[in-house]
Amino acid sequence: MSSSKILTAIRDITRSKHRIAWLVGGTISSIAGATYILEDKNVDKTSLLGFVRLGRTFVTVTSIVVDYKLSLFGKEPSMSDYQPTKNNVHLRSAKKLHSLCCKNGGVFIKLGQHLGALDYLLPEEYVNTLKVLHDDAPQSSLDDIKKLVAEDLGKTDNIFKEFSPVPIGTASLAQVHRATLMDGTELAVKVQHPKVKAYSEVDMKSISFLLNSVAWFFPEFEFLWLSGEMNKNLPLELDFVKEGKNAEKVEKLLSHFKFLKIPKVYWELTTERVLTMEYCEGGRVNDLEYVNKNNIDVNKVTRDLGKLYSEMIFVHGFVHCDPHPGNVLVWKDSNGQQEIILLDHGLYLTLPNEFRLNYANLWQSLIAANLEGIKLYSQRLGAGELYPLFACMLTARSWAVVTHGIDQVERSSKEDDIIKASIIEYFPQVSKILNEVPREMLLLFKTNDLLRGIEYALKIRKDASSFINMSRCCVRALAMHEVEQCDGWGCFVRVLVNANYNLFKIRVYELVTRFMSLPLMQYISSILWTKEPFEVQPTKVLL
Repeated sequence: MSSSKILTAIRDITRSKHRIAWLVGGTISSIAGATYILEDKNVDKTSLLGFVRLGRTFVTVTSIVVDYKLSLFGKEPSMSDYQPTKNNVHLRSAKKLHSLCCKNGGVFIKLGQHLGALDYLLPEEYVNTLKVLHDDAPQSSLDDIKKLVAEDLGKTDNIFKEFSPVPIGTASLAQVHRATLMDGTELAVKVQHPKVKAYSEVDMKSISFLLNSVAWFFPEFEFLWLSGEMNKNLPLELDFVKEGKNAEKVEKLLSHFKFLKIPKVYWELTTERVLTMEYCEGGRVNDLEYVNKNNIDVNKVTRDLGKLYSEMIFVHGFVHCDPHPGNVLVWKDSNGQQEIILLDHGLYLTLPNEFRLNYANLWQSLIAANLEGIKLYSQRLGAGELYPLFACMLTARSWAVVTHGIDQVERSSKEDDIIKASIIEYFPQVSKILNEVPREMLLLFKTNDLLRGIEYALKIRKDASSFINMSRCCVRALAMHEVEQCDGWGCFVRVLVNANYNLFKIRVYELVTRFMSLPLMQYISSILWTKEPFEVQPTKVLL
């Protein structure tokens, strides 16, 4: 090792020791403070438990930082044991974070769910360990739940004929119990976890500390944007009256989709902490056993979800931002009609018009492989000179495919491997994009990732037809904006003619695509035309 490398290593270790000493000192102080407060009978117990949760966060962060520093000390990326060692540290650290989230509960479960959805950013050890929090959130006791319901509505025995002792669903901030009114009406009662609102302030400070500590020790991991998003969105998700209003609003906006079911809200049994809704039968969208048993058409499910979200994003700019599998149910009624039941309306994103139109133009450019348009509208959305990487993050496709046409090339395992390698190579740039794009973009990234997760669970790959309805919605959104800018009949007619012409072209393309996908046509084309398959090669995204 050269003398300059030795000096650099000594400098890094010295800095790390100072930082670790500060962190360990903070942890010891937290534990000592918590011990002292435990002996003080006059201290408010909520404040005490909040302090304990903060101390638990200190301990976990210290343990993770020390593990990384000690395990990787003296190792170079070129060494054969470097990556296996690092992977083991990732796994140990992910398990510690999972344990912290489960012990602290509430907002920390929400943090774990966020991190578990960042498969384009975090090592797979973190993603695989934390994503289970979508299905395995801790439950509150039945006594605590009934006590909260009694405080807000009255005793459950006076309101409900039956109230299930075991929740039918548990999430980070609440859990849902099946109940029956005295007249036999079946309900789903969503009850906020007791104390989650009381703990939210100190929990967010703990999470900010955790993320700032990560940024300090590992500058390439910039997750401060996540803390900002959670601070902004948490109060909205803790207000169940707001959630009920969101549900009614989206039901009106999307009433023309007959396949969509939004549970009815019972306002007389709803408060900020208790949301009472109609009970809907159905199975989780990613439950393949239920899907197969009930002959659910998974291709129709993903197409309908695509229609739903294209309409929300491009046309209305009012977007349900938490479509994880627990919030999307599927059901087939006695007439054989499939339904998608959309739950949990606490977090909606209202897109500013300028953002929505730039986003629509960007997707039109991506579908058309229009590189000038991709650059222009990516930069308008804050990507700067990192626009190729931004396009890859948005589509979850390689740059070679983006430039060729995302609707022209089927995704392959080779492309998946290229994307995984690129995440590692461009990690600092990905983190930079997430810190610089508008906040709306972060929620759309999360929404896109969750929808892709559903497709993956159902073993569905996007094909050319997946982009057809998205194209329609983009055309409609841009035409509606142009009509609003018109100052005369001539302009109005020109815009309508142009929009309908574009919609006609999309319809023709759709019919041709369906016709060519028929088994007979595929057989004929395989005989008459020998088309070389597009070979996805590793391509430099950034020069």
